[in-house]
Amino acid sequence: MPSRIPPHRAAALVALGIALACAPVVTTTTPTTPPADVAAPASANPLLREWTGPFGGIPPFDRITIADFKPALETAMAEELAEVERIANDPAPPTFENTLAALERTGRKLDRVTTSYGIWSSTMNTDEFRPIEREMAPKLAAHSDRITQNAALFRRIDAVYNSPEKASLTPEQQRLAWLYQTNFVRAGARLDDAAKSRLSAINQRLAELYTSFSQNVLADEGQTLLLTSESELAGLPQSLRDAAAAAASAKGQTGWIISNTRSSVDPFLTYADSRDLRERVWRMFVDRGDNPGAHNNNAIISEILALRAERAKLLGYATHAHWRLENTMAKTPERAVELLEAVWRPAVGRVAEEVRDMQALARAEGQNITIAPWDYRYYAEKVRKQRYDLDQNEVKPYLQLERLREGMFWVAGELFGFDFTPVTVPVYHADVRVWEVKDRGTGRHVGLWYFDPYAREGKRSGAWMNSYRRQERFDAGVTTIVSNNSNFVKGAPGEAVLISWDDATTLFHEFGHALHGLSSSVNYPSLSGTAVPRDYVEFPSQLLEHWLPTPEVLQRFALHYQTGQPIPQMLVDRIERASKFNQGFATTEYLGSAIVDMRMHLAGDRPIDADAFERETLAELGMPREIVMRHRSPHFLHVFAGDGYSAGYYSYLWSDVLTADAYQAFVEAGGLYDPAVAARLRQHIFSIGNTMDPADAYRAFRGRDPRVEALMAKRGFSSTSP
Repeated sequence: MPSRIPPHRAAALVALGIALACAPVVTTTTPTTPPADVAAPASANPLLREWTGPFGGIPPFDRITIADFKPALETAMAEELAEVERIANDPAPPTFENTLAALERTGRKLDRVTTSYGIWSSTMNTDEFRPIEREMAPKLAAHSDRITQNAALFRRIDAVYNSPEKASLTPEQQRLAWLYQTNFVRAGARLDDAAKSRLSAINQRLAELYTSFSQNVLADEGQTLLLTSESELAGLPQSLRDAAAAAASAKGQTGWIISNTRSSVDPFLTYADSRDLRERVWRMFVDRGDNPGAHNNNAIISEILALRAERAKLLGYATHAHWRLENTMAKTPERAVELLEAVWRPAVGRVAEEVRDMQALARAEGQNITIAPWDYRYYAEKVRKQRYDLDQNEVKPYLQLERLREGMFWVAGELFGFDFTPVTVPVYHADVRVWEVKDRGTGRHVGLWYFDPYAREGKRSGAWMNSYRRQERFDAGVTTIVSNNSNFVKGAPGEAVLISWDDATTLFHEFGHALHGLSSSVNYPSLSGTAVPRDYVEFPSQLLEHWLPTPEVLQRFALHYQTGQPIPQMLVDRIERASKFNQGFATTEYLGSAIVDMRMHLAGDRPIDADAFERETLAELGMPREIVMRHRSPHFLHVFAGDGYSAGYYSYLWSDVLTADAYQAFVEAGGLYDPAVAARLRQHIFSIGNTMDPADAYRAFRGRDPRVEALMAKRGFSSTSP
């Protein structure tokens, strides 16, 4: 999710529920939609007004129209520029209070506007919204540059950062001073006027390209496969058939629809007996952004890479990768590449073993085929069942979305002392539900958690967390509002939504991000919650995944959707025995994306044909032909819909080193619910935001630096594997 400066600005600018008998029914206020082309008068524009109501104010989703966005953005940008000018031209000598603290107060109105704007961009991206997004993207980029390129403002920031006064500031204030000074320098504050002008032009063009890239992917994700014959459903579990039928019914069609989203595609590739249909669905998914016509993203990628390389040179860096990694935990691309390469060889070696097993099974079944990418999940599932007596179809009936949500709440109570209560507030879509979060010990209000679980047209694929409002104690202080967003296929009314083990893991992962935001306890919004280095932010979320398979969660919340019986222990034991199964595939498809991302951004100003570069790089690496990148370049939203994960997709592996090592801290203490380790985790990781260097924060939690051996053991690799 891209950010703009000042550093506490963050919005999805590009950048899970049904009621069961066992779950509370939550009534929410669904927005009415006035005509999209009728904007509210400026004085009545709901986006420009303070958030009012309970919980310190809430977004007025029931009153927003698409036509409100452009005037609200323009008004809020102008107001922030006026606020910044007053600070920049203050005749008083620069101090922390009249410069940095003052900057923390600016742009509050724009924060509120871009929060809703980002929600519409990622979850309600309709034909009416897209032209506004295309128009406003470069204007928002230019607005950010007007702030970071304000010479008088930077002189004041730099003066505070280098002032003797800094020694008397609190550690958090010193960190804030460092953050402002560093971010402004990295954004070009020290460039001459000509270079600043070119830099702003680059940023505006990149904003246009990011918007076009994401809209092209969204268009291709609107593709579906309609199945019209029962014979085409061979092999599919009943839950997937029901979901596909519901998807077709929602579109007014007869039959079964396979949507072009991972939560629909992956289970189809796992169970569908028809090899031809598996290939069609696989190609539909992996070719997003790479189809002939107006939505092809390859030329856009080439231009993005060229502009990023030019920008890096303007800013004094060898490559975009060197610029992006300077203020991360890795610090340099070389350190990130070293980790990726250390894991690549054992991962590819494991893939060869997995393919041999699958090929042997296919031949034993009389299938004269060579394993292809659209076969991998299908035959891997057969091998899993044969080797571990574990059929994912046996597990899925116990994985009810609503029950797992309750399980996440229970874990949050055990580790963080949080209680969740459903509340009625305005929402932007009828699928969204909201819970108030309170501290169990004191009853103190902590924040709000919004849950948007289902796929729909205009919503980007995948799963993610948003911060609607960051916690702060600055001035009067505010509490956190966060959301989790997924793309599960909505079932028929009254039917349980059953999800895969992988999707359940992702559910816990994204909730980890939410807990990171909800746990925040800092003074300044720029340092709050998940506003941490990119290769650190995935650590808390990946860590929370480890609580899903604990007996405490499974016995309480993995309940059969028909019988209500908990998942049998023998099935849990099989899951545990198979936990390292298929790690070659999972690790290699991820690494392929991470390495291609890094190499593209280490290429400097070399012209790049994205399709050829991807193909040639993977061939040089020795990418197994049975696997493709988890995110192929033409739909790699992490990297090309914004700067967020550009040259930074390695971050998931870097964070997983921390995750695996931190998990061992609980193991060594006797269990994942050890209260002392949980307290240290809250104190040193989840609550402190970016108030200290993350390497120091991890050492405070663990007592030492992380060790990569824990990661290799977690994935079932030997650290000395060839």
